Amino acid sequence: MSFGAQSRSLRSIAAVVVLLAVGATGCADIVEEAKSGAKKAVRQRSVFSLDTGDCYNPNSGVTDTEEFSVEIVPCNEAHQGQVVGEFKIEGESKYPGEDGATQIADERCPAVAQAFIADTWSVPEGVDLFYYFPTSESWKTGDRAVSCTYAKDKGTFSGSLKSADLNADQLAYLKGADALYETLWANQPEAESVEDDFDGYKKQAKAVGTALDTHLASLKGIQQPETVKLRTQLEEAAEAWKKAASAKDTDAFYVAYDLAFNGIDPTKTVPARKELQLATTVPADDAEVWAG
Repeated sequence: MSFGAQSRSLRSIAAVVVLLAVGATGCADIVEEAKSGAKKAVRQRSVFSLDTGDCYNPNSGVTDTEEFSVEIVPCNEAHQGQVVGEFKIEGESKYPGEDGATQIADERCPAVAQAFIADTWSVPEGVDLFYYFPTSESWKTGDRAVSCTYAKDKGTFSGSLKSADLNADQLAYLKGADALYETLWANQPEAESVEDDFDGYKKQAKAVGTALDTHLASLKGIQQPETVKLRTQLEEAAEAWKKAASAKDTDAFYVAYDLAFNGIDPTKTVPARKELQLATTVPADDAEVWAG
């Protein structure tokens, strides 16, 4: 998934003035425009005071590099983003720079967001992870907060992204599945071919095999039929990952890797997810990867 960045600023919120130009526009239209403008003005809030759960519309565009205030709206209204968590940058004696702040947000926002949205498959299509982070100027005043948000660059969505209360089986499944795919991508070698980094690919295979073992252990407590079938499939995949990890040459690795990678195709988890009453639409990015 790609990440965008939005920054805070110390600049104060400019007063909002609604200009009514009387001309060809009818009086009723003018009144409605004035009401709409007044409502938006009342809803303005500084990006320094965003709270987890706030639904909002940015004033400068989702992907602009600097934002001073946003329009806070009820989550049942159409909106472009929702704040899903916050953390403070610690351990930095001086401003880490935009690149440094971005790296910190890239590393921490996914975990922060996961506490708010346990099942990332439930995130609407086109909604991605963004964040507001301190500028060099706001840092001087003590600003250390990073606000993690899910937002849509084009269009809007309605409703809160907050996960409903999940039962033990749902939580067990999601914890193991999330860790599995995080391990896969966190250990992905930069080299595009196995020949260029054989050891790196074997290291990835070993890590994924270990993550699968942990996932399988958590699934043993779930006795619903589709989840039992999935567990059998994942056991075969785990063996293939272990064979890839211990492959003596690249030919043997490729044979095992093909079975291993296809064995964790997320589309194969849909029946179990449906049974567990979790989201069943495979995220577009994941679907594209396994579609080849």
